Amino acid sequence: MNNTERKKTVFGLLILQVACLTLLVVVAGCAEAKGPEASAYFPCKVTPLVNRDFFPALLAAVDEARGEILISVFSFKAGVHKKSRPDVLVEHLARAVERGVDVRVILEDSSAPGSSVAGQNAKTKIILEKRGVKVYMDDPARTTHTKLVVVDQRLVFVGSHNFTSSAFGHNNEITMMIEQPGLAEEVRAYILKLIREGQ
Repeated sequence: MNNTERKKTVFGLLILQVACLTLLVVVAGCAEAKGPEASAYFPCKVTPLVNRDFFPALLAAVDEARGEILISVFSFKAGVHKKSRPDVLVEHLARAVERGVDVRVILEDSSAPGSSVAGQNAKTKIILEKRGVKVYMDDPARTTHTKLVVVDQRLVFVGSHNFTSSAFGHNNEITMMIEQPGLAEEVRAYILKLIREGQ
């Protein structure tokens, strides 16, 4: 095994360890939370979505949305080709808008000159806005490294997947799908705060 392969293996294991620890904390909290604070968050249903499992679950949630979809993501790489997973997601978000769903997305807008992420997100912003999605760029003075989705104020996705072909189809990634209105309310408030602070 050469150095590059070794680094990829170690990085993949690190991501998996962090994801497993996150899952254990959430599940332990679901199982053992007591008192008035617990009622806001627990019980909850948590589904780990590993690697390619995330994309179909995200599409299903978008397709089932009836009121609102909020997304905060570091990198959204649409405009590659119509069959790329990010471009397929754009189509599903556009259909949600056509059904009357309020779809809002906030993207990273790096202040670094020539940032490839900021450039790609700016391109995606134009593509999404042409389809009726409301898109905001974050405050360029701060990096928004989130990967968050809230659907209908009840379902939360949080994890490592960016909205790129690599993350949706090739990388070692994990995202938790959590069904809990109390948590969804807090994550929703956080995304709305990022939108207000952005541009």
